[in-house]
Amino acid sequence: MPLRYTLRQLEYFVAVGDTGSIAGASQQVNVSPPSVSAGVSQLEEELGVRLFIRHHAQGLTPTAAGRQLLAHARSVLQQAGALRDMAGDLSGSVRGPLAIGCLNTFAQIVLPGLRRSFVDLHADVRISQIEADQSGLFSLQRQAKIDLALTYDLDLPRDLAFDPIVQLPPMAALHAAHPLADLPAISIDQLAPHPMILLDLPHSADYFLSLFTDSGLRPNIAERTRDMAVMRGLVANGFGYAIVNVRPRGDLAPDGKPIRFVPLAGQLRAMRLGILTSGGAGPTQLQQAFARHAHGWIERHAPDLLGRVSPPG
Repeated sequence: MPLRYTLRQLEYFVAVGDTGSIAGASQQVNVSPPSVSAGVSQLEEELGVRLFIRHHAQGLTPTAAGRQLLAHARSVLQQAGALRDMAGDLSGSVRGPLAIGCLNTFAQIVLPGLRRSFVDLHADVRISQIEADQSGLFSLQRQAKIDLALTYDLDLPRDLAFDPIVQLPPMAALHAAHPLADLPAISIDQLAPHPMILLDLPHSADYFLSLFTDSGLRPNIAERTRDMAVMRGLVANGFGYAIVNVRPRGDLAPDGKPIRFVPLAGQLRAMRLGILTSGGAGPTQLQQAFARHAHGWIERHAPDLLGRVSPPG
């Protein structure tokens, strides 16, 4: 007698296995908890095996059989996705799932609008997104957990490919009453003695510090933070300046206080924003379509969303 389980039930099964709960799986697959619970129960009934041990108020744990079947379910879903992608490539259509990574320092500025504009053109595309720092994006790309990433050209490894879109020159973010805030441009020499708020993220921090060390200088680091919003708040409240490559629209910190953004003088290295992909298999029809769309959309909107930009060098 043929089995009558569905790919959707397998998706719910894997999501529960990944998250350990019906609620977590519901969020992951964007379906109501009762639907997830019913799908897993129907799969158990069809397979004739118990997949999870239910713990009251403590989630679900896979049984021995459930653990074995999870690996097979993931393989079936991966093959089904590959079949769907191949069909899309053969037909020339743009459809299917697309997992996008984005550097967390500008994800909130760029990715929502870019996603919306692409999905409005291609209704059969299902996009998921992950925000991470640079090291995290490298790892996600290598593990094939994302199809591509929007990021900077910071310490790029040789096994990953990078397609630049725009250049973002560095600028100083300053408190409105900072003694350098009214200058048309500021040199690294002028900034060095003043207290600095360092955005202390992997690879990004090395870039900011290199602007000083390349000139034989050492910055006066007063504060470190890994959060872009916290950094802007500290700057707006007079605890120091920061160096950034993205100028958010509105020039305000999260608490509503103003920030001045002043270009840095001299031949300083700009960061390039672009698309990171694996260096192995060629991109699918969907990935190519998104990359083309991202190029055009970011080039059009970057001056408003990101501040000073220029074509990639």
